[in-house]
Amino acid sequence: MTAEPARLPDVDVLVIGAGPAGGTLAATLATAGVTTAVVDARALPPMELPAFDGRAYAVAAGSRNLLAAAGLWDALPETPCAITGIHVTDGRPGEPASPLRLHFDAAAMGEGPFGWMVEARSLRVALNARLAALPGLHVLAPMTAAVERGADGVVARLSDGRTLRARLAVSAEGRGSRLRAEAGIGAARLDYRQAGIVCAVAHARPHGGSALEAFLPNGPFAQLPLADADPAGDDGRARAAREGFPHLSAIVWSERSDLAPHFLAMDDAAFGHEVARRMGDRLGAVRPVGGRWSYPLSALQAMRFTGERLALVGDAAHGIHPIAGQGLNIGLRDVAALAQLVIEARAAGRDVGGPRLLAAYQAARRPDAIVMLGATHALERLFGNDLAPIRVARRLGIAAVDRMPRLKALFARRAMGMGGGPASALLAGRGVMPGAGAS
Repeated sequence: MTAEPARLPDVDVLVIGAGPAGGTLAATLATAGVTTAVVDARALPPMELPAFDGRAYAVAAGSRNLLAAAGLWDALPETPCAITGIHVTDGRPGEPASPLRLHFDAAAMGEGPFGWMVEARSLRVALNARLAALPGLHVLAPMTAAVERGADGVVARLSDGRTLRARLAVSAEGRGSRLRAEAGIGAARLDYRQAGIVCAVAHARPHGGSALEAFLPNGPFAQLPLADADPAGDDGRARAAREGFPHLSAIVWSERSDLAPHFLAMDDAAFGHEVARRMGDRLGAVRPVGGRWSYPLSALQAMRFTGERLALVGDAAHGIHPIAGQGLNIGLRDVAALAQLVIEARAAGRDVGGPRLLAAYQAARRPDAIVMLGATHALERLFGNDLAPIRVARRLGIAAVDRMPRLKALFARRAMGMGGGPASALLAGRGVMPGAGAS
């Protein structure tokens, strides 16, 4: 007689993928007492790189509230840097930016910070610690799962031979989502023929919490403020601080795909010179620190965000150009909306994976994702055009928006993740948390 494979306890929700979106969803649900399992093909501890590597996330104000509700914000080992100002300029590398510009100042607008810069490694450390500490949460990694969905629920057959049953499966697998493909959900894609270059620089002058979004002919260039380096450390940023470069910023540089390898291959001096040509001299001399990372830029939009007993979140559902720094925040808005619906359904004794909940999730999230995709695509096309009449028109438009306080406030609140709909409670810091788990 063949022995039955070992079966794990049933859970409400099975999350496939323990990255920023999937890990935050699992932590949010388990914090609220929703039994959850999260599966990832990779072991989680090695994702905690041992040193500063230059990568960071722009976390909007609403996303920060979600991370706090999930117990992640206070677990960050590195202090996030508040973004209190944003400069928007238009120009060309090596030339002074147009004097017609747009400036957002959080204090002048009567708002808190627009967001915070969080090191990627810091968020990973917080996720790993929180996921390991929560009762009612099964962390299965490294592990793969063959997922079968039906009207009555979800069965996952794990690569170690065990099985697990759930009411809802969530794909947080990224753009190559296997669950999305297995559900027959198509996705529209657009290749921008650009590469994103991500790194960090140390600089001589303080940034004062201000970010820069410079629109250049080959793509946008962003400087984002990071917390100052500790000169007592032993990594590249500490050495830079001891040598007169105590301040740090993250760089997200969009460049033509055929030119990006040329810049990535440069030595530090030449690469730093190219960064300075795009950033201008307001932060003084710069020095690259940490690593350099590159990835192709494209857009993706799933035709549906749901299937039978299935929800897509984060990059499994959508992907946008980094022109507005909203990629992670759109994914965390998915997480907030789905978590709120699941928490409320479970508290009311309703099916957390039923058609009613999935229809509500689709209605809450797909329109917002489409709007953001359209907005970022339009910005990329408008600001990546170097024709003189269009260049003059957009500079006049930037200057006009700068003189419209209500419109500026609307843009700012949107970027802060303060939208309406089912996600608004968690994003506003007043999420429904019945049956809360470990604090």
